Amino acid sequence: MDVLQSVYSQINLLKSQVVAITSQRFFKHEINCHGLKSADSEKIANENFELVKHLSKKEIYDYCEIFWKSGMLEESFFACNWAYRMRKQFEPSDFTLFERWIDTYVNNWASCDTFCNHTVGEFLEMYPEFLPELFRWAKSDNLWMRRAAAVSLIIPARKGLFKEEIFRIADILLMDKEDMVQKGYGWMLKVTIKYYLQDVFDYVMDKKSVMPRTALRYAIEKMPAEMKREAMKKEF
Repeated sequence: MDVLQSVYSQINLLKSQVVAITSQRFFKHEINCHGLKSADSEKIANENFELVKHLSKKEIYDYCEIFWKSGMLEESFFACNWAYRMRKQFEPSDFTLFERWIDTYVNNWASCDTFCNHTVGEFLEMYPEFLPELFRWAKSDNLWMRRAAAVSLIIPARKGLFKEEIFRIADILLMDKEDMVQKGYGWMLKVTIKYYLQDVFDYVMDKKSVMPRTALRYAIEKMPAEMKREAMKKEF
């Protein structure tokens, strides 16, 4: 059976209008979705990858492009899944493609985070020379590029990596007006606490007079209670 025919046959069998309506509640912006449960989306991606795993990386990226172009939430997850499965074959030239996918197709936090946490995060660990590109993303007019600049560092931050870049990204995004961006860099700071608690606390205390409360609350969520109280005190 043709790969795409297989994918769409399974979607048609498993999609639900009820799930589609329920899914919209999780998003501030309107999304297009088939109405698949998360487990079913993962099942479709995993099972159908078996049909293409023998293909070249370019051919698999071409399928990812088709999924991204669909504009459907679940198909963006298929693209994220298949791209990440190619991580052992990542090479520097992939960066341009990954950046284009974010800038062109990403239109919600779930697609942004799924792709950037895993695929882009893995790429940056392999090729840290591309980290300065995130500073450019953080200044983009596209709010999803700005969120991507932060959430691409989530998994590296959990490993204690890229401390300097994390705080520089936070500086660039500090007063961003979009709550999706505020939540993104707040999350980045929150996971940085695992290795750099005092640094994050000092940063928040230094910036809290101008840091949006949304970002601040995310950043301090995992701090010890006394630090959280200090960070949340209003200045008069």
